[in-house]
Amino acid sequence: MSRIDLAPPPADAVALLKRFRSGSADPVAVMQAHLDRIDRLDAVLNACSSRAGDALDQARAARDRWRHGAPAGPLDGVPVIVKDNLVSAGLPAAWGNAALYRRIPAADERPVAALRAAGAIVLAKGNTPEFAVEGYTDNLTFGTTRNPFDTDLTPGGSSGGVVAAVAAGMAVAGLGTDGGGSIRRPAGYTGLWGLKPGLGAVARGAGLPQVLLDFETVGPITRSARDLALIFAVLAKRSVRDNPRPLRILAVERLDGAPCDAAIRTIFDQTAVGLERLGHRVEHGALPLDLGPLNEVWGRIVEIGLAHLAAQDPQVMAEAAPKYRDMAQRGAAQDAVALYDALSRVFALREAVRGLWGYDAILLPTAAAPPWPAHQAFPRVIDGHPVGPRGHAIYTGWVNAAGLPGLAFPAGTDGAGLPVGMQLIADRGGEDLLLALAQTLDRRARN
Repeated sequence: MSRIDLAPPPADAVALLKRFRSGSADPVAVMQAHLDRIDRLDAVLNACSSRAGDALDQARAARDRWRHGAPAGPLDGVPVIVKDNLVSAGLPAAWGNAALYRRIPAADERPVAALRAAGAIVLAKGNTPEFAVEGYTDNLTFGTTRNPFDTDLTPGGSSGGVVAAVAAGMAVAGLGTDGGGSIRRPAGYTGLWGLKPGLGAVARGAGLPQVLLDFETVGPITRSARDLALIFAVLAKRSVRDNPRPLRILAVERLDGAPCDAAIRTIFDQTAVGLERLGHRVEHGALPLDLGPLNEVWGRIVEIGLAHLAAQDPQVMAEAAPKYRDMAQRGAAQDAVALYDALSRVFALREAVRGLWGYDAILLPTAAAPPWPAHQAFPRVIDGHPVGPRGHAIYTGWVNAAGLPGLAFPAGTDGAGLPVGMQLIADRGGEDLLLALAQTLDRRARN
Protein backbone atom coordinates (compact mmCIF):
# COMPACT_ATOMS: atom_id res chain seq x y z
CA MET A 1 0.00 0.00 0.00
CA SER A 2 1.29 3.46 -0.94
CA ARG A 3 -0.54 6.40 0.58
CA ILE A 4 0.08 10.11 0.97
CA ASP A 5 0.04 12.09 4.21
CA LEU A 6 -3.54 13.32 4.72
CA ALA A 7 -2.93 14.92 8.13
CA PRO A 8 -3.88 17.29 9.52
CA PRO A 9 -7.43 17.13 8.16
CA PRO A 10 -8.27 20.50 6.60
CA ALA A 11 -11.23 22.50 7.91
CA ASP A 12 -14.59 22.07 6.23
CA ALA A 13 -16.43 24.98 4.59
CA VAL A 14 -18.67 25.72 7.58
CA ALA A 15 -15.65 26.04 9.90
CA LEU A 16 -13.73 28.16 7.39
CA LEU A 17 -16.64 30.53 6.86
CA LYS A 18 -16.99 31.01 10.59
CA ARG A 19 -13.31 31.95 10.75
CA PHE A 20 -13.59 34.29 7.78
CA ARG A 21 -16.51 35.99 9.51
CA SER A 22 -14.60 36.43 12.79
CA GLY A 23 -11.41 37.51 11.01
CA SER A 24 -9.41 34.62 12.47
CA ALA A 25 -8.72 33.20 8.97
CA ASP A 26 -7.62 34.91 5.79
CA PRO A 27 -9.10 33.70 2.46
CA VAL A 28 -5.79 34.45 0.73
CA ALA A 29 -3.77 32.36 3.18
CA VAL A 30 -6.35 29.57 2.93
CA MET A 31 -6.20 29.62 -0.86
CA GLN A 32 -2.41 29.64 -0.85
CA ALA A 33 -2.37 26.63 1.47
CA HIS A 34 -4.62 24.72 -0.92
CA LEU A 35 -2.53 25.68 -3.94
CA ASP A 36 0.61 24.59 -2.07
CA ARG A 37 -1.06 21.28 -1.30
CA ILE A 38 -1.84 20.82 -4.99
CA ASP A 39 1.80 21.56 -5.82
CA ARG A 40 2.91 18.94 -3.28
CA LEU A 41 0.41 16.16 -3.93
CA ASP A 42 -0.94 16.35 -7.44
CA ALA A 43 2.22 15.03 -9.08
CA VAL A 44 1.28 11.74 -7.39
CA LEU A 45 -2.53 11.88 -7.47
CA ASN A 46 -3.08 13.52 -10.87
CA ALA A 47 -6.45 14.82 -9.69
CA CYS A 48 -6.41 18.20 -11.46
CA SER A 49 -6.74 18.41 -15.22
CA SER A 50 -6.33 22.21 -15.19
CA ARG A 51 -5.78 24.97 -12.63
CA ALA A 52 -7.22 28.47 -12.41
CA GLY A 53 -4.66 31.23 -12.80
CA ASP A 54 -6.75 33.78 -10.90
CA ALA A 55 -7.50 31.86 -7.71
CA LEU A 56 -5.36 34.12 -5.52
CA ASP A 57 -6.83 37.25 -7.08
CA GLN A 58 -10.30 35.95 -6.32
CA ALA A 59 -9.24 35.16 -2.77
CA ARG A 60 -7.96 38.74 -2.32
CA ALA A 61 -11.32 40.05 -3.45
CA ALA A 62 -13.05 37.72 -0.98
CA ARG A 63 -10.76 38.93 1.81
CA ASP A 64 -11.72 42.54 1.06
CA ARG A 65 -15.42 41.70 1.13
CA TRP A 66 -15.14 39.91 4.47
CA ARG A 67 -13.16 42.83 5.94
CA HIS A 68 -15.99 45.16 4.92
CA GLY A 69 -18.63 42.81 6.30
CA ALA A 70 -20.12 42.27 2.85
CA PRO A 71 -19.48 38.68 1.70
CA ALA A 72 -20.70 37.84 -1.78
CA GLY A 73 -22.70 34.89 -0.52
CA PRO A 74 -22.75 31.87 1.77
CA LEU A 75 -19.57 30.35 0.25
CA ASP A 76 -17.43 33.46 -0.15
CA GLY A 77 -13.75 32.56 -0.36
CA VAL A 78 -14.20 28.76 -0.19
CA PRO A 79 -11.83 26.91 -2.60
CA VAL A 80 -13.69 24.30 -4.67
CA ILE A 81 -12.81 21.93 -7.48
CA VAL A 82 -15.22 21.32 -10.37
CA LYS A 83 -15.42 18.12 -12.37
CA ASP A 84 -14.00 18.50 -15.87
CA ASN A 85 -17.28 17.73 -17.63
CA LEU A 86 -18.86 20.88 -16.16
CA VAL A 87 -18.40 24.16 -18.03
CA SER A 88 -16.54 26.78 -16.03
CA ALA A 89 -15.54 30.15 -17.49
CA GLY A 90 -11.83 30.53 -18.20
CA LEU A 91 -10.98 26.83 -17.84
CA PRO A 92 -11.40 23.97 -20.31
CA ALA A 93 -14.32 21.61 -19.88
CA ALA A 94 -12.15 18.88 -21.32
CA TRP A 95 -14.22 15.82 -20.39
CA GLY A 96 -10.98 13.86 -20.78
CA ASN A 97 -10.85 14.81 -24.48
CA ALA A 98 -7.99 16.57 -26.28
CA ALA A 99 -10.22 18.58 -28.64
CA LEU A 100 -12.32 19.96 -25.79
CA TYR A 101 -9.18 20.74 -23.79
CA ARG A 102 -8.20 23.29 -26.45
CA ARG A 103 -11.48 25.19 -26.02
CA ILE A 104 -11.89 27.77 -23.25
CA PRO A 105 -15.52 28.60 -22.40
CA ALA A 106 -16.43 32.20 -21.70
CA ALA A 107 -19.33 31.47 -19.33
CA ASP A 108 -20.32 29.02 -16.58
CA GLU A 109 -23.03 26.45 -16.85
CA ARG A 110 -25.82 26.92 -14.34
CA PRO A 111 -24.60 24.88 -11.31
CA VAL A 112 -21.11 26.38 -11.57
CA ALA A 113 -22.62 29.85 -11.90
CA ALA A 114 -24.62 29.21 -8.72
CA LEU A 115 -21.43 28.35 -6.81
CA ARG A 116 -19.64 31.45 -8.07
CA ALA A 117 -22.60 33.68 -7.23
CA ALA A 118 -22.37 32.33 -3.67
CA GLY A 119 -18.69 33.37 -3.56
CA ALA A 120 -17.02 29.99 -4.04
CA ILE A 121 -13.68 30.11 -5.85
CA VAL A 122 -13.00 27.50 -8.54
CA LEU A 123 -9.30 26.70 -8.15
CA ALA A 124 -9.10 23.66 -10.49
CA LYS A 125 -10.94 21.15 -12.64
CA GLY A 126 -11.08 17.49 -11.60
CA ASN A 127 -9.94 14.76 -13.97
CA THR A 128 -12.56 12.36 -15.35
CA PRO A 129 -12.59 9.40 -17.72
CA GLU A 130 -13.36 10.49 -21.25
CA PHE A 131 -17.07 11.34 -21.55
CA ALA A 132 -17.55 10.33 -17.88
CA VAL A 133 -18.98 6.93 -18.74
CA GLU A 134 -16.68 4.63 -16.74
CA GLY A 135 -16.14 3.76 -13.09
CA TYR A 136 -12.46 4.60 -12.89
CA THR A 137 -10.54 7.77 -13.82
CA ASP A 138 -8.09 7.60 -16.70
CA ASN A 139 -7.92 9.08 -20.20
CA LEU A 140 -5.47 9.60 -23.05
CA THR A 141 -5.28 13.37 -22.48
CA PHE A 142 -4.41 13.61 -18.77
CA GLY A 143 -3.64 10.08 -17.62
CA THR A 144 -4.56 8.16 -14.48
CA THR A 145 -5.92 9.60 -11.24
CA ARG A 146 -5.03 7.81 -8.00
CA ASN A 147 -6.63 7.25 -4.61
CA PRO A 148 -5.10 9.23 -1.71
CA PHE A 149 -5.64 6.27 0.64
CA ASP A 150 -3.59 3.98 -1.62
CA THR A 151 -2.04 5.56 -4.67
CA ASP A 152 -1.75 2.19 -6.40
CA LEU A 153 -5.56 2.09 -6.54
CA THR A 154 -8.32 4.03 -8.30
CA PRO A 155 -10.52 6.59 -6.52
CA GLY A 156 -13.31 5.33 -8.76
CA GLY A 157 -15.11 7.36 -11.36
CA SER A 158 -16.21 9.24 -13.04
CA SER A 159 -15.77 12.00 -10.43
CA GLY A 160 -12.37 10.57 -9.50
CA GLY A 161 -10.37 13.77 -9.80
CA VAL A 162 -12.79 15.69 -7.61
CA VAL A 163 -12.89 13.11 -4.81
CA ALA A 164 -9.12 12.63 -4.84
CA ALA A 165 -8.61 16.38 -4.50
CA VAL A 166 -11.17 16.86 -1.73
CA ALA A 167 -10.00 13.80 0.22
CA ALA A 168 -6.38 14.99 -0.03
CA GLY A 169 -7.22 18.52 1.12
CA MET A 170 -6.43 20.15 -2.22
CA ALA A 171 -9.92 21.71 -2.21
CA VAL A 172 -12.46 22.22 0.55
CA ALA A 173 -15.30 20.73 -1.50
CA GLY A 174 -16.13 19.66 -5.01
CA LEU A 175 -18.84 19.72 -7.62
CA GLY A 176 -19.41 16.43 -9.44
CA THR A 177 -21.89 14.69 -11.69
CA ASP A 178 -23.60 11.36 -11.19
CA GLY A 179 -25.04 9.57 -14.23
CA GLY A 180 -24.74 6.01 -12.94
CA GLY A 181 -23.06 6.34 -9.55
CA SER A 182 -20.25 8.76 -10.41
CA ILE A 183 -20.57 10.80 -7.21
CA ARG A 184 -21.59 8.04 -4.81
CA ARG A 185 -19.06 5.32 -5.61
CA PRO A 186 -15.97 7.60 -5.68
CA ALA A 187 -17.12 9.33 -2.48
CA GLY A 188 -17.38 5.88 -0.89
CA TYR A 189 -13.85 5.00 -2.01
CA THR A 190 -12.36 8.14 -0.44
CA GLY A 191 -14.26 8.57 2.84
CA LEU A 192 -16.36 11.51 1.65
CA TRP A 193 -19.97 12.65 1.63
CA GLY A 194 -21.73 12.95 -1.71
CA LEU A 195 -25.25 13.83 -2.81
CA LYS A 196 -26.80 12.78 -6.09
CA PRO A 197 -29.86 15.05 -6.28
CA GLY A 198 -33.06 13.70 -7.75
CA LEU A 199 -34.29 14.58 -11.21
CA GLY A 200 -34.81 18.34 -11.54
CA ALA A 201 -33.58 19.30 -8.05
CA VAL A 202 -30.51 21.13 -9.42
CA ALA A 203 -31.06 23.00 -12.67
CA ARG A 204 -28.79 22.18 -15.61
CA GLY A 205 -28.13 24.30 -18.67
CA ALA A 206 -25.40 25.83 -20.87
CA GLY A 207 -23.22 22.76 -20.47
CA LEU A 208 -21.84 19.92 -22.56
CA PRO A 209 -24.15 17.50 -24.39
CA GLN A 210 -25.73 14.79 -22.27
CA VAL A 211 -24.70 11.20 -22.99
CA LEU A 212 -26.96 9.46 -20.45
CA LEU A 213 -30.32 11.06 -21.23
CA ASP A 214 -31.46 12.90 -18.08
CA PHE A 215 -29.83 10.38 -15.72
CA GLU A 216 -26.89 12.66 -14.90
CA THR A 217 -27.37 15.19 -12.11
CA VAL A 218 -24.96 17.67 -10.51
CA GLY A 219 -24.22 17.48 -6.80
CA PRO A 220 -21.73 18.32 -4.04
CA ILE A 221 -18.86 16.23 -2.67
CA THR A 222 -17.62 17.23 0.78
CA ARG A 223 -15.77 16.17 3.92
CA SER A 224 -18.76 16.83 6.21
CA ALA A 225 -22.52 16.40 6.13
CA ARG A 226 -23.09 20.04 7.06
CA ASP A 227 -21.06 21.17 4.04
CA LEU A 228 -23.19 18.88 1.87
CA ALA A 229 -26.37 20.65 3.03
CA LEU A 230 -24.80 24.10 2.66
CA ILE A 231 -23.68 23.55 -0.92
CA PHE A 232 -26.85 21.76 -1.99
CA ALA A 233 -28.87 24.74 -0.74
CA VAL A 234 -26.76 26.97 -3.00
CA LEU A 235 -27.16 24.66 -6.00
CA ALA A 236 -30.90 24.17 -5.50
CA LYS A 237 -31.38 27.88 -4.67
CA ARG A 238 -33.49 27.18 -1.62
CA SER A 239 -33.13 26.51 2.07
CA VAL A 240 -32.77 22.96 3.36
CA ARG A 241 -35.25 21.87 6.03
CA ASP A 242 -33.56 19.99 8.88
CA ASN A 243 -36.40 17.91 10.32
CA PRO A 244 -35.00 14.52 11.36
CA ARG A 245 -37.52 11.88 12.34
CA PRO A 246 -37.60 8.10 12.77
CA LEU A 247 -37.54 6.47 9.36
CA ARG A 248 -38.61 3.16 7.90
CA ILE A 249 -35.57 1.89 5.99
CA LEU A 250 -35.23 -1.13 3.70
CA ALA A 251 -31.70 -2.60 3.92
CA VAL A 252 -30.70 -4.36 0.69
CA GLU A 253 -27.35 -6.13 0.97
CA ARG A 254 -27.35 -7.89 -2.43
CA LEU A 255 -29.03 -7.32 -5.77
CA ASP A 256 -30.28 -10.43 -7.58
CA GLY A 257 -27.61 -12.58 -5.93
CA ALA A 258 -24.73 -10.63 -7.48
CA PRO A 259 -21.42 -10.86 -5.58
CA CYS A 260 -20.41 -8.25 -3.03
CA ASP A 261 -17.10 -8.05 -1.18
CA ALA A 262 -17.21 -9.66 2.27
CA ALA A 263 -15.75 -6.64 4.10
CA ILE A 264 -18.33 -4.37 2.48
CA ARG A 265 -21.13 -6.72 3.60
CA THR A 266 -19.79 -6.67 7.17
CA ILE A 267 -19.79 -2.87 7.24
CA PHE A 268 -23.25 -2.86 5.66
CA ASP A 269 -24.55 -4.93 8.58
CA GLN A 270 -22.84 -2.62 11.07
CA THR A 271 -24.41 0.39 9.37
CA ALA A 272 -27.88 -1.13 9.60
CA VAL A 273 -27.37 -1.72 13.33
CA GLY A 274 -26.16 1.87 13.73
CA LEU A 275 -29.30 3.21 12.04
CA GLU A 276 -31.45 1.12 14.37
CA ARG A 277 -29.62 2.56 17.38
CA LEU A 278 -30.49 6.02 16.09
CA GLY A 279 -34.15 5.07 16.37
CA HIS A 280 -34.90 4.07 12.78
CA ARG A 281 -36.82 0.95 11.81
CA VAL A 282 -34.57 -1.12 9.55
CA GLU A 283 -36.01 -4.07 7.62
CA HIS A 284 -33.69 -6.39 5.71
CA GLY A 285 -34.96 -7.67 2.38
CA ALA A 286 -34.68 -7.72 -1.40
CA LEU A 287 -35.15 -4.68 -3.60
CA PRO A 288 -38.76 -5.00 -4.83
CA LEU A 289 -37.76 -4.14 -8.37
CA ASP A 290 -36.84 -6.10 -11.50
CA LEU A 291 -33.68 -4.45 -12.83
CA GLY A 292 -33.30 -6.87 -15.75
CA PRO A 293 -35.07 -4.67 -18.33
CA LEU A 294 -32.89 -1.66 -17.45
CA ASN A 295 -29.66 -3.65 -17.38
CA GLU A 296 -30.39 -5.02 -20.86
CA VAL A 297 -30.45 -1.51 -22.40
CA TRP A 298 -27.94 0.42 -20.25
CA GLY A 299 -25.05 -0.09 -22.68
CA ARG A 300 -27.30 0.75 -25.62
CA ILE A 301 -28.25 4.09 -24.04
CA VAL A 302 -24.59 5.03 -23.57
CA GLU A 303 -23.74 4.08 -27.15
CA ILE A 304 -26.64 6.09 -28.58
CA GLY A 305 -25.60 9.05 -26.44
CA LEU A 306 -22.04 8.89 -27.77
CA ALA A 307 -23.37 8.60 -31.33
CA HIS A 308 -25.39 11.77 -30.75
CA LEU A 309 -22.29 13.52 -29.41
CA ALA A 310 -20.33 12.41 -32.49
CA ALA A 311 -23.00 13.83 -34.77
CA GLN A 312 -23.05 17.14 -32.87
CA ASP A 313 -19.28 17.55 -32.61
CA PRO A 314 -17.33 15.30 -35.01
CA GLN A 315 -13.98 16.79 -34.01
CA VAL A 316 -14.43 15.74 -30.39
CA MET A 317 -15.16 12.15 -31.36
CA ALA A 318 -12.35 12.14 -33.94
CA GLU A 319 -9.87 12.76 -31.12
CA ALA A 320 -11.51 10.36 -28.67
CA ALA A 321 -10.03 7.03 -27.58
CA PRO A 322 -10.74 4.23 -30.06
CA LYS A 323 -13.09 2.40 -27.67
CA TYR A 324 -15.41 5.40 -27.51
CA ARG A 325 -15.36 5.84 -31.27
CA ASP A 326 -16.36 2.18 -31.55
CA MET A 327 -19.16 2.70 -29.05
CA ALA A 328 -20.41 5.70 -31.00
CA GLN A 329 -20.43 3.68 -34.21
CA ARG A 330 -22.49 0.96 -32.55
CA GLY A 331 -24.87 3.61 -31.24
CA ALA A 332 -25.28 5.12 -34.71
CA ALA A 333 -26.37 1.71 -35.99
CA GLN A 334 -29.31 1.65 -33.55
CA ASP A 335 -32.70 2.78 -34.84
CA ALA A 336 -35.46 4.91 -33.33
CA VAL A 337 -37.35 1.83 -32.20
CA ALA A 338 -34.37 0.71 -30.09
CA LEU A 339 -34.18 4.13 -28.42
CA TYR A 340 -37.95 4.19 -27.84
CA ASP A 341 -37.73 0.74 -26.29
CA ALA A 342 -35.03 1.94 -23.90
CA LEU A 343 -37.06 5.01 -22.97
CA SER A 344 -40.14 2.88 -22.34
CA ARG A 345 -38.17 0.76 -19.87
CA VAL A 346 -36.94 3.88 -18.08
CA PHE A 347 -40.48 5.27 -17.82
CA ALA A 348 -41.72 1.95 -16.46
CA LEU A 349 -38.94 1.95 -13.86
CA ARG A 350 -39.85 5.46 -12.72
CA GLU A 351 -43.45 4.45 -12.27
CA ALA A 352 -42.44 1.30 -10.36
CA VAL A 353 -40.44 3.26 -7.74
CA ARG A 354 -43.13 5.87 -7.11
CA GLY A 355 -43.71 6.02 -3.35
CA LEU A 356 -40.64 3.84 -2.66
CA TRP A 357 -42.90 0.92 -1.64
CA GLY A 358 -43.84 2.66 1.60
CA TYR A 359 -40.26 3.07 2.82
CA ASP A 360 -38.65 6.39 3.66
CA ALA A 361 -35.24 5.25 2.40
CA ILE A 362 -33.33 2.30 0.95
CA LEU A 363 -29.90 1.39 2.39
CA LEU A 364 -27.37 -0.15 -0.01
CA PRO A 365 -23.59 -0.28 -0.40
CA THR A 366 -22.20 2.34 -2.75
CA ALA A 367 -20.20 -0.35 -4.57
CA ALA A 368 -19.83 -4.12 -4.62
CA ALA A 369 -16.01 -4.08 -4.62
CA PRO A 370 -13.19 -2.15 -2.93
CA PRO A 371 -10.92 0.03 -5.10
CA TRP A 372 -8.81 -1.84 -7.67
CA PRO A 373 -5.56 -1.00 -9.53
CA ALA A 374 -5.72 2.58 -10.80
CA HIS A 375 -4.99 1.81 -14.47
CA GLN A 376 -7.57 -0.99 -14.67
CA ALA A 377 -11.08 -0.18 -15.92
CA PHE A 378 -12.93 -2.43 -13.47
CA PRO A 379 -12.34 -5.31 -11.04
CA ARG A 380 -12.67 -8.64 -12.80
CA VAL A 381 -13.34 -10.69 -9.67
CA ILE A 382 -15.55 -9.82 -6.68
CA ASP A 383 -15.75 -12.10 -3.63
CA GLY A 384 -14.22 -14.92 -5.71
CA HIS A 385 -16.67 -14.56 -8.61
CA PRO A 386 -15.81 -13.25 -12.10
CA VAL A 387 -17.73 -10.10 -13.03
CA GLY A 388 -18.15 -7.82 -16.04
CA PRO A 389 -17.50 -4.09 -16.46
CA ARG A 390 -20.38 -3.01 -14.22
CA GLY A 391 -20.13 -5.75 -11.61
CA HIS A 392 -18.82 -3.24 -9.07
CA ALA A 393 -21.49 -0.68 -9.99
CA ILE A 394 -24.68 -2.71 -9.57
CA TYR A 395 -26.05 -0.67 -6.67
CA THR A 396 -26.09 2.77 -8.27
CA GLY A 397 -27.25 3.01 -11.90
CA TRP A 398 -30.89 2.11 -11.27
CA VAL A 399 -31.16 5.12 -8.94
CA ASN A 400 -30.17 7.46 -11.78
CA ALA A 401 -32.60 5.91 -14.24
CA ALA A 402 -35.36 6.16 -11.62
CA GLY A 403 -34.60 9.85 -11.02
CA LEU A 404 -34.25 9.39 -7.24
CA PRO A 405 -31.91 11.25 -4.86
CA GLY A 406 -29.05 9.33 -3.25
CA LEU A 407 -26.74 10.11 -0.34
CA ALA A 408 -23.27 8.54 -0.08
CA PHE A 409 -21.69 8.58 3.36
CA PRO A 410 -18.53 7.13 4.96
CA ALA A 411 -19.42 3.99 6.88
CA GLY A 412 -16.09 2.55 8.02
CA THR A 413 -12.84 1.05 6.75
CA ASP A 414 -11.98 -2.42 5.54
CA GLY A 415 -9.13 -4.65 6.68
CA ALA A 416 -6.69 -2.75 4.45
CA GLY A 417 -7.65 0.60 5.98
CA LEU A 418 -9.55 1.72 2.87
CA PRO A 419 -12.76 3.74 3.29
CA VAL A 420 -16.06 1.98 2.65
CA GLY A 421 -19.16 3.95 1.72
CA MET A 422 -22.86 3.25 2.01
CA GLN A 423 -25.77 5.01 0.37
CA LEU A 424 -29.32 5.90 1.26
CA ILE A 425 -31.90 6.41 -1.48
CA ALA A 426 -35.09 8.43 -0.95
CA ASP A 427 -38.23 9.05 -2.97
CA ARG A 428 -38.42 11.95 -5.43
CA GLY A 429 -38.06 15.22 -3.54
CA GLY A 430 -36.36 13.49 -0.60
CA GLU A 431 -33.08 15.44 -0.60
CA ASP A 432 -33.90 17.23 2.67
CA LEU A 433 -34.70 13.93 4.39
CA LEU A 434 -31.34 12.52 3.29
CA LEU A 435 -29.41 15.62 4.33
CA ALA A 436 -31.04 15.66 7.77
CA LEU A 437 -30.15 12.00 8.24
CA ALA A 438 -26.61 12.73 7.01
CA GLN A 439 -26.05 15.31 9.73
CA THR A 440 -27.29 12.85 12.35
CA LEU A 441 -24.89 10.20 11.03
CA ASP A 442 -22.00 12.69 10.94
CA ARG A 443 -22.58 13.83 14.50
CA ARG A 444 -22.75 10.21 15.67
CA ALA A 445 -19.45 9.38 13.92
CA ARG A 446 -17.69 12.40 15.42
CA ASN A 447 -18.87 11.72 19.00
